[in-house]
Amino acid sequence: MTNEAPSTAAAPTVSSGGGLRVGFLGPWGTFTEQALRTQPDLVEGELVPFTTMDDVLVATASGVVDVGFVAIENSIEGGVNVTSDTLAFEVDVLIQREVVIGVQQHLMGLPGASVADLRQVVSIPHATAQARSFLRRELPDVTSRAVSSTSEGARTVAELGDPTVGAIGNELAAEIYGLEILARDIEDHPENQTRFVAVRPGVVPAPTGHDKTSIVVAQRADRPGSLLAILQEFAARSINLTKLESRPTKKALGEYCFLLDLEGHVADDVVADCLRALRTKHGSVKFLGSYPSADDHGPSVRRDVDEAGRQADAWLDQIRSQIA
Repeated sequence: MTNEAPSTAAAPTVSSGGGLRVGFLGPWGTFTEQALRTQPDLVEGELVPFTTMDDVLVATASGVVDVGFVAIENSIEGGVNVTSDTLAFEVDVLIQREVVIGVQQHLMGLPGASVADLRQVVSIPHATAQARSFLRRELPDVTSRAVSSTSEGARTVAELGDPTVGAIGNELAAEIYGLEILARDIEDHPENQTRFVAVRPGVVPAPTGHDKTSIVVAQRADRPGSLLAILQEFAARSINLTKLESRPTKKALGEYCFLLDLEGHVADDVVADCLRALRTKHGSVKFLGSYPSADDHGPSVRRDVDEAGRQADAWLDQIRSQIA
C-alpha cells in the first residue's frame, strides 16, 4: 500500500464542471462513459478517454486530469481487480462519490451480419463473463478475444469489417461505431449492475448523513482469528460493512489485505474511533475516502441495529433492576 494517511480535511464534492478535466475508460461508448454522463457536473468538464482503468487512476494522481471515473464493482463478477489494486497499492487518490447503473449487455456486429455468422466475440473479460450462459447456449464454438473495454471491442469489429466477428457492449457503442444489435440483453442476470467511483487527490467530501467509507487493511500478523478480530471492531460499534474483499499484497504468496466498505463517514465519531482501533491494534490502514452513498437501504439497516440495541439495553436494565 502507498501513503497510509492522506489528508482528510473536509471539502465539498465536485460541484462545478467549468475547466475540470475528467478522465474515464475509453474509447467513446464505454459503460464508464454511459455512467459518467449521468453526472451533470462532471460532463460539463472536458472528458478525456484513457486506454485502461489504471491509466485513468495514475493520470488523476499525477494531475494530468482533475477527476478520474472508473468501474470498481459488478453485481455478477464482483470487484474490478485492476481498480481495487491500483487504488490500494499504486496511487493516492480519494473516492468522491459512487454511481450505480444497471447494465444491459448486447451482442453486436456489422450491418447485415447474424448471430449464426459469428466465429469470434471481442469484449472486456468482465462483459464476456456477464453473458457466459448466452454464449454457451447460442455460440458454443465461438472464441472470445479480450480487449480493454466494451467500446474498444465495438471499434475493433467496425475496423476489421469481418461479419464473423462480433462484440459485447452497450447501445451507445453500437451507435458510435455503426454496428447492429444482433441480440439484446444477453447478460445472465437482468438485475446486473455496475458500481463506478469518481476520485481525486487530497479531498474528502463533507458528510451528508448517508455516507460510505472505503479502506484497505493489511494485517500486522497472520495468525488464527486475526480477521475475526478486525471484523469485531465494526460489530462492536454497530457499523455495517457493505463490502469485504481480499486481495494479495503482492509481497509474498499467501499474504492478503482486505478492502472494506462501511456505512458512515470519517467525520462520525464512531467511524473515526473504529479506524483508530484498526490502525492501533491490527495493522496498517489505507483510507480510500468517505463519500455519499448510492445505497438506499443503509439508513434502515442502521435503524434496525439501533432498535435491537435499545431492546437489549432494556432487557439488561430489567434484569439488573432485580439485583438485591
